[in-house]
Amino acid sequence: MIKGQNLALVSARSEKSGTCSHFYISNKLVETKCGERTTQSAVFPIYLYPDEQDLDQTRRINFDPKLYKKLRALATHPTHGEPDELQTFDYIYGTLHCPAYRETYAEFLKIDFPRIPWPSSPDEFWDVSAKGNRLRRLHLMEADVIGDTPYPFVGEGDGEVDKPLRKDGHVWINDSQRFENVPDVSWDFYIGGYQPAQKWLKDRKGRTLSFDDIRHYQRIIKILSETDRIMKTITMDLGGPE
Repeated sequence: MIKGQNLALVSARSEKSGTCSHFYISNKLVETKCGERTTQSAVFPIYLYPDEQDLDQTRRINFDPKLYKKLRALATHPTHGEPDELQTFDYIYGTLHCPAYRETYAEFLKIDFPRIPWPSSPDEFWDVSAKGNRLRRLHLMEADVIGDTPYPFVGEGDGEVDKPLRKDGHVWINDSQRFENVPDVSWDFYIGGYQPAQKWLKDRKGRTLSFDDIRHYQRIIKILSETDRIMKTITMDLGGPE
């Protein structure tokens, strides 16, 4: 993650919070419990970079070659062709956000790393990959994917976070200032074992929010709302090929 451009799936071997949400994406180093708040996380980068002493300085794709070859064969499509490593990564990320996957494998996800099913058809692969692509870009906070953030920050005050709470559809940071029209799902949503909309404010208790802080939090709200919307569109036949 330090040596060059990279993406990584962050997860944990067990999930004890009961949310089936202990996986997300990062393009930077992460804190040890980001994937699951009760245990250490693991980072699975898409690329492996060679050490300085290695004769071969080629960047390698971090997939098992045999499994990657099989997946690409199953996913080869008359229009889209054969997927590359990023489209495969997006398929994995989309699968992990599929409600049917989370429900089907809920008990297994409590005790081991997530396992990825083969796509039942090329069409399924590319549909899940496309939605995983959008989720990946949202979670990396790409501005052009986030779009408008219709959650104005209003009220008189100094912008200091006191005791954040959600009431009457708004998120209050103190007695007089709030973010308006915050959806329930954004406030309650879990990613990586945490509720980002709540944790982000709680971690800043006693701090005065800057203009950039306010814009950042508005983006968080939008990302969480969009994540929920996209997840509801991801469908998979989990009885696919062996």
